Amino acid sequence: MKLTRITPFVGALGALLLVFSAVPGVANGAESAMADAATSWPTPTSSQAVSASIPVKSGQVYDGGMKRFYGTGALGSGGQNEGQDPIFDLAAGATLKNVIIGSPAADGVHCAGSCTLENVWWEDVGEDAATFRGSSSSNTYLVNGGGARKASDKVFQHNGAGTLTIQNFQVNDFGKLYRSCGNCSTQYKRNVVLKNVTVTVPGKTLVGINSNYGDTAKFSGITIVGDSSKKIVICQKYIGNNTGAEPPTNGKGPDSTNCLYTTSNITYK
Repeated sequence: MKLTRITPFVGALGALLLVFSAVPGVANGAESAMADAATSWPTPTSSQAVSASIPVKSGQVYDGGMKRFYGTGALGSGGQNEGQDPIFDLAAGATLKNVIIGSPAADGVHCAGSCTLENVWWEDVGEDAATFRGSSSSNTYLVNGGGARKASDKVFQHNGAGTLTIQNFQVNDFGKLYRSCGNCSTQYKRNVVLKNVTVTVPGKTLVGINSNYGDTAKFSGITIVGDSSKKIVICQKYIGNNTGAEPPTNGKGPDSTNCLYTTSNITYK
């Protein structure tokens, strides 16, 4: 008798779940919950308003102790305008670690040359999370650990020369994770290496590079969560310029010259 009473309830519950799954708002909420579950974001120890860029000198290690830093005053617009100042301004050879950048985030972090960003988190990316500059082809930039979300455009902007390595990183709700500048007045060959990166929808493109300048992008240990239809572009090629014009696309997907990966380097969950 108990079983016959439970059966109608189970059937009704199943029908109710089907109704909820058909409602767009509920489905979107489930997707959002999935994205949150796929990533683990730190809790700030405290918060500090920043009205002028914090400089980090060459050779200096700035340890934020997992404090949240957010823009105010001139750094508090929260817009996507180009040319904003950063929260942290790193000289070549500087290191920034254990920092949470909140909202408004201004232009995030600037590196004037080789730099290390270790366990840095962007809760709500502003113009860009970080911009990498410097004219030497020997420049090496390292992003190790941390994560970024809510980037309507780019997360990492590479304007200078050299190689950027992004490893042990997580990103969700983004336009592009990495972009080699497509129309800077001075152009360089740029390289990016992605290792052990977890990507959670929504997102559009992991990497954008300029094939005509010889850019390369290498991928390994990439995990993409929630993109069963494989809509996120792994590697988009462009024809870059130095005139400021919008660069046209030039194909996408793996090859042996610019976009260096195979299907075994990408895992979908």
